[in-house]
Amino acid sequence: MFSQTVEYALRAIVHLAKRPEVLQTTGQIAKATQVPAPYLSKVLQTLTREGLVTVKRGVSGGFLLGKTPDQLTIYEVVQCVDPIQRIHTCPLELSSHRKKLCSLHKKMDSAMEGIEDVFRSTTLSDLMNSPNPSIPLCNG
Repeated sequence: MFSQTVEYALRAIVHLAKRPEVLQTTGQIAKATQVPAPYLSKVLQTLTREGLVTVKRGVSGGFLLGKTPDQLTIYEVVQCVDPIQRIHTCPLELSSHRKKLCSLHKKMDSAMEGIEDVFRSTTLSDLMNSPNPSIPLCNG
């Protein structure tokens, strides 16, 4: 349902949220999250452009979260790298559906709205402070 880019971005963000004060290199993040480093580099560039991640360049450089874990939502990450597509008009371009979505597409759009609502109300802190003993999206 969500792209590989979304998965990789969320893995990287969660990894950075585990130790938000520690600079992490692309290689360190890639290894911890099992994301190919070249792909991760592009994802991190996108996250940096939008201010969700900050970068310090140079020999002792790396990446940090651009916001605190309690300020950064899952929705922001998803929308940054691969926005959720809502249905506003008939995907089949049927003239009889132009003014009002059919019941199927209306239900599909409603489901996407529900996902957006859950993601908007879920911060990285919420994920990290979950009583579930598994750390989300990555090992260790």
